[in-house]
Amino acid sequence: MPNPSSEIRYRATRTLARFHKSDAFVRCCIGPYGSGKSSACSVEAFARAQKQAPGPDGVRRTRGVIIRNTYRELEDTTRRTFEDWIPRGLEAKWHEASNSVTIRFNDVEMEILFRALDRPQDVGKLLSLEITWAWINEAKEIAKGILDVLTGRVGRYPGPLLGGCTWSGIWMDTNPPDVDHWIYNCFIEKAEEHSTWQLFRQPGGRGPDAENIENLPLNYYERMIVGKTPEWIRIHVDGEFGYVSDGKPVIPEFIESVHVDRNLRWYPTKSNVVLYGLDFGLTPAAAIGQEDSDGQIQILDEIVTEDMGAVRFAEALRRKLNSAPFAGHKSRGTGDPAGMQRSQVDERTPFDVLSASGIHADPAYTNDFLLRREAIASALTRLTMRGRPALVVHPNAKTLVKALTGGYCFKRVQVTGEERFQDQPVKNKFSHVAEALGYLMVGEGRAEEVLGAKRMVEPPKVKRSFSSVHNYRGHDDEW
Repeated sequence: MPNPSSEIRYRATRTLARFHKSDAFVRCCIGPYGSGKSSACSVEAFARAQKQAPGPDGVRRTRGVIIRNTYRELEDTTRRTFEDWIPRGLEAKWHEASNSVTIRFNDVEMEILFRALDRPQDVGKLLSLEITWAWINEAKEIAKGILDVLTGRVGRYPGPLLGGCTWSGIWMDTNPPDVDHWIYNCFIEKAEEHSTWQLFRQPGGRGPDAENIENLPLNYYERMIVGKTPEWIRIHVDGEFGYVSDGKPVIPEFIESVHVDRNLRWYPTKSNVVLYGLDFGLTPAAAIGQEDSDGQIQILDEIVTEDMGAVRFAEALRRKLNSAPFAGHKSRGTGDPAGMQRSQVDERTPFDVLSASGIHADPAYTNDFLLRREAIASALTRLTMRGRPALVVHPNAKTLVKALTGGYCFKRVQVTGEERFQDQPVKNKFSHVAEALGYLMVGEGRAEEVLGAKRMVEPPKVKRSFSSVHNYRGHDDEW
């Protein structure tokens, strides 16, 4: 900067400091309201301008575009935030006709274009831009196609005759989107396919690690949550991914940033047991995992089906248990006791069909919904001896994650006045795998922790059955 009076006085939070240090081609910062995301993205433009190598004439040239979904939000919010971070004393020449600004200081020359996507002419102009970088503000409001276009437009300025780009890329900021959004898909579900992209998650605003609190009004989040729905608070205050549904989550205790662990691995020991819970019917499902030495239940995989009978489901489960990393290990399953009902066609039960495939599972001693729900919820809110959540899920079980995030829900009752919901969950594509998890937890004794001394149902004293699958001849490598 040219002199002390024009310096940017900015101190990055822990998450945003990592954001600034990253050179990933696409970066996304996700956090709650008031966490300093937009300010960090504004400052990033100045940082990148100063890191650009000088051209033949000694000038460091960059050109960027800042994008928002509507013109009004671009003018009232995004542009105002950026202007607040232009140091006093710098030469900033605004071009209102083109909605751009040129800023010069020392040997730096930075040109910044502002574009709103509700203006057709602005969308068309993105196709011909030659820019160094792009910033997408509130990215969850932007279509994935816009990002796809920008990936081919950055790195085009300065051209070879002016020395070329030192670095080019795209950064984004947003409040958490829902789990069906392209941001969740790219950065969470398919993170390995986007190895040049990087996600930065800020902690929630009400936790001990909340960021940017010193720059917010007193009791900022406490006042904000008054009158808001739990789902709104979950997204905008706690910084968690949401799920768009006209219902109430069955498992609100599930916190994606706490209970989803990408680092989970199968423990390749001979004594380890594959655990699975089963839900039957025409959309059978399975939740598959293990219990570690600390008593933590870890869900590593799932089977989710649609319009599948018991025979095909048994074969799908057998293939899963017969492949890496589970092959060769004992397995123990618990299923919906309704699976004891005999078919009108051949009088076999779903448990009989499983047994014929070499898979032995026991019916849960109860299918009481409240008990199954509490067995899951209790584990989510309880810590093991090592201070870890008693239940965690790997992103591979993506339908289960979406179910626990809100897809598994109570349907809203259409009545006037106070909100009301049905007392049984909606049967949908998410409910079956969530209920399979409930049966797994009941089968592993986690309902006993809920019941305590006052038992609602007395579990029978039965000897659990095991399955062993030995067809796979691979190695016991970690998953």
